[in-house]
Amino acid sequence: MRSSRFPRRHRSRQDRRCETGMVTMKLGLVGLGKMGLNMRERLRDRGLEAIGYDPNSADSDADSLEALVESLPAPRAVWVMVPAGAPTRQVIGQLSRLLAPGDIVVDGGNSRFTDDRLNAEILAEHGIRYLDCGVSGGVWGRENGYALMAGGDAADVDRLMPVFDALRPDGEREDSFVHAGPVGAGHYAKMVHNGIEYGLMQAYAEGYELLAAEESIVDVPAVLRAWSKGTVVRSWLLDLLVQALSDDPQLAAISSYTEDSGEGRWTVEEAIAHAVPAPVISAALFARFASRQDDSPAMKAVSALRNQFGGHAVRSAASAGIA
Repeated sequence: MRSSRFPRRHRSRQDRRCETGMVTMKLGLVGLGKMGLNMRERLRDRGLEAIGYDPNSADSDADSLEALVESLPAPRAVWVMVPAGAPTRQVIGQLSRLLAPGDIVVDGGNSRFTDDRLNAEILAEHGIRYLDCGVSGGVWGRENGYALMAGGDAADVDRLMPVFDALRPDGEREDSFVHAGPVGAGHYAKMVHNGIEYGLMQAYAEGYELLAAEESIVDVPAVLRAWSKGTVVRSWLLDLLVQALSDDPQLAAISSYTEDSGEGRWTVEEAIAHAVPAPVISAALFARFASRQDDSPAMKAVSALRNQFGGHAVRSAASAGIA
């Protein structure tokens, strides 16, 4: 029986969602960059209240982290989407002093899994729960949804399931969400995911360069596009490469300098620690390092050695346009 304390005409949209069986939750979101802002909008599109805070964004809903926390009903839930390392540690430290026992923090950034254990310990001293969550989907996530890899206690994961379900793509939950294990497991899974991504991207890039080097291939983008349906190498990454070439067929506006955000390095380090051979991921990581060298010292040494043992010609720096 409906309570008479709240006449229907005065009920909020959130109250009406509850009456129709929809689960509602109010979530604080710290960090409104490319990922965080789109996640906030997707959560709102799916009927959840998401309050964002970012001191460097005009889209911030709160003026301070304190104000964000005060706007949330207890027990509070705060999702952190800031750069890994010191920025995340700083936010976790602040939240440990602002939140209360029973509240929960989710680190959805690309933190190293070893940091998760430290974050969990800091928050646990104040009775605050902690989950880590690897998030994949990039700037397309708002429309398509995000793949999510959670680490932490099962009860805490269940508590945040309305958020996970709102963020992930439609369809079977198991196709885009996993409770990977205890604290740290989510970011470990995301680390390996990104290491695989390194290898896939490098393979597509090398294939592109080889096609472009062959005179008989008259339309490289068309060849790549023809692989997008039916072939065993089709993937979303291939679709994105086709789109990039459609926008800029020669990739003339793009520098070859390629950053690595950390996960590839960590994946290789873990492969060494576990004695797991990972030659493809390792080579892809080193290829990114090579992309940053205008004039490779290693390749200079190779040229010098070829000249020494075989008398092969060596191009001077001046003739190569380097001096």
